[in-house]
Amino acid sequence: MSKAKRNGGLRFQPTGGTRAPQVPTGKKQRLSIERLAGDGRGIAFFEGRTWFVSGALAGEEVEARVLNAHGKVVEARLERVFSASEARRPAPCKHFDRCGGCNLQHLPHAAQLELKQRLLAEQLQRVAGVVPEQWAAPLSGPEFGYRRRARVAVRWDAKARKLDVGFRAEASQDIVAIDDCPVLVQPLQSILRHLPLLLQSLSKPQVVGHVELFSGTALALLLRHTAPLVEADLARLQAFCSEAGVQLWLQGEGQPAPANPADTLGFTLEPWNLELAYRPGDFVQVNAQVNTAMIEQALAWLAPQADERVLDLFCGLGNFALPLARQAREVVAVEGVQAMVDRAAANAQRNKLHNTQFFQADLSQPLATSGWAAGGFCAVLLDPPRDGAFEVVRNIAALGARRLVYVSCNPATLARDTVELVKQGYRLKCAGILDMFPQTAHVEAMALFEVG
Repeated sequence: MSKAKRNGGLRFQPTGGTRAPQVPTGKKQRLSIERLAGDGRGIAFFEGRTWFVSGALAGEEVEARVLNAHGKVVEARLERVFSASEARRPAPCKHFDRCGGCNLQHLPHAAQLELKQRLLAEQLQRVAGVVPEQWAAPLSGPEFGYRRRARVAVRWDAKARKLDVGFRAEASQDIVAIDDCPVLVQPLQSILRHLPLLLQSLSKPQVVGHVELFSGTALALLLRHTAPLVEADLARLQAFCSEAGVQLWLQGEGQPAPANPADTLGFTLEPWNLELAYRPGDFVQVNAQVNTAMIEQALAWLAPQADERVLDLFCGLGNFALPLARQAREVVAVEGVQAMVDRAAANAQRNKLHNTQFFQADLSQPLATSGWAAGGFCAVLLDPPRDGAFEVVRNIAALGARRLVYVSCNPATLARDTVELVKQGYRLKCAGILDMFPQTAHVEAMALFEVG
């Protein structure tokens, strides 16, 4: 309770009455789960507070343990199920009860897709007041063994003098020791299985910051170190990678670099006979199969013609721009990070695509003054980050494009930006989810807008 204030010898008490005591961390509470939140947690209401319970499903009676509480919101984790939903399944991963990675494993994959579809529809209806003229079927691939990139947490425990290796626990900085992760592609699972022993065998393990694993045209292991590696530890890492058939990349104060300067890393887009180079730290879609299906759908919806000029915003390494260039007369691709622009341009050259132009621009600002926007476009594709593309879409009709495909990793900002597009005369022709991250509540989506 707030301390009483003094003024001229009189005591004043804050208005509003006595503040309710906070719910203590660790407290267990029986709850009735009413529905699922947008992040996949169960929602319950008890004694004037809203409880978000990870691991719980709608319609269940559960016991939950408080992780933290603030104001009228309590975050908790499932401890026990008294009355289970018919939809519940045993979590396939043995680390599900502690790892913070995959929070929907207790829900069958078909039900996960239904949840994501509902969340997208609710956002579009509630924020933008629109329903697409047609719903596309979900784009989905295998529910396990799909992830081609993973970041492994590493922390030196000075008191115990040991190195913890694994993934972060839910709502905690604790590291869960993991020797098997079923969402990783099989080659990375094998590396992960041997990684803890390798790192713990180093003579100075405390200098390891984190490790990232990659699977593309080659397998790669990136080790971030906070101090120079001693010669013996570097030799041990190189020997492990050589035996496992894995590239070793290192990152100290500068950018990631391969231990062998001749090593290169990339990924293929087979339907278009393309290979895109990247470096650890660059953004790449972690789900190769859904990425390919996503590009195929985007091209089918955008339908670029052989005589058309197309704009690709937030182009990254050229994931959309290069396939677009196989069909359109000209592709103008724009990205905010110069290093990515340079790599995308190099990828176009490497694939002998000479009808592409790449530019760096701050895409949080309006497009009107950009020289590359002159001349207009027949069609636009944009694939923004979670913040969306509000400034970009505010005056996008001025570019003259009658077709626009918006690839979104956040339905909330997609819905917000849809409001702006509708104001400019676009209508939402089609929309659907992209199941880029099975076993999680993360929703990606694609929407087609047309003028008239």
